[in-house]
Amino acid sequence: MAIDMSSEDDTGQVYRYQRRRLLLWRGVALASLLVAGASVFVGVPRHVPADSIARFEIKGVIADRVRPQVEAIKRAEHDPHVRGLLLVIDSPGGGVTGGVALHDAVESFAAHKPVAVSMQGTAASAGYMIAVAAQRLFAYPSSITGSIGVIMIRPDASGLLGRIGLAADTITSGAMKDQSQPFVPLKPEGRVMLQGIVNDLFDQFVTMVSRGRHRSLDEIRVLADGRPYTGRQAVSLHLIDQLGDEDTAVLWLRSQIRNGKDIPVRKISPARPPESFLGRVGHRIGGDWLGVPQAIEELTAYQKLDGAVAILPR
Repeated sequence: MAIDMSSEDDTGQVYRYQRRRLLLWRGVALASLLVAGASVFVGVPRHVPADSIARFEIKGVIADRVRPQVEAIKRAEHDPHVRGLLLVIDSPGGGVTGGVALHDAVESFAAHKPVAVSMQGTAASAGYMIAVAAQRLFAYPSSITGSIGVIMIRPDASGLLGRIGLAADTITSGAMKDQSQPFVPLKPEGRVMLQGIVNDLFDQFVTMVSRGRHRSLDEIRVLADGRPYTGRQAVSLHLIDQLGDEDTAVLWLRSQIRNGKDIPVRKISPARPPESFLGRVGHRIGGDWLGVPQAIEELTAYQKLDGAVAILPR
């Protein structure tokens, strides 16, 4: 009986082909395993953020609730790629509590990295309070700054109620408990109590300015009768350091940073709050009503401030 040798050769070839293929896939799997293992120890190359100067704006009336702004400054402080802070202020001031919170956040940043302030049209009252935490203050000759002081407005509507035949009786746990209410006449001792609060907040403000500007408390108190100053006046009074614009402030910051000659400036922003009703309506009709929504929101922001404020009257 004849034996078909070609059939046996074909079978052998198929076997050898399959064996080579199996060895190839085993090699690929082993190589992949080695690469994966190496990446664990060596690391995969990735994009490294460039160093920069953070630019942060404080605009308009300063509210008492400023947590998003404070958190944005703190993130920049702890970011190793942020080498300095440019604080751009255009504000007449606002709530004392908000001003103190932002001042402390900037002061913490300045303890580790350089901070420069560029004052725009206005950086007064609580706006100035925030600014003094920086190492270097710049302003235009026409910038309005200073206005170091605190005001508490306590309306008295008791006379109006009497004219319309109404009276407000208050039942309190103490003689001073109703003295902040607008429908109760202000007693002499109530005025003394509220004046004490204003005086204490004022002392805190003056201490911040004294510490930040490296001037004595007595020197600052002489300047702190609530009056505003132009940028040109503020230089000679040592309330600011130098006349100049934002670019001047950036040049100073770069001079304070090692190898910072060409370091870029990048804007940082707080987490965005939900858009207001007026803003949504304005966008819906394709415009901003010639700035009316913004003007109304700034006015209502002032009205929402509770208690004592550090703000430049307009």
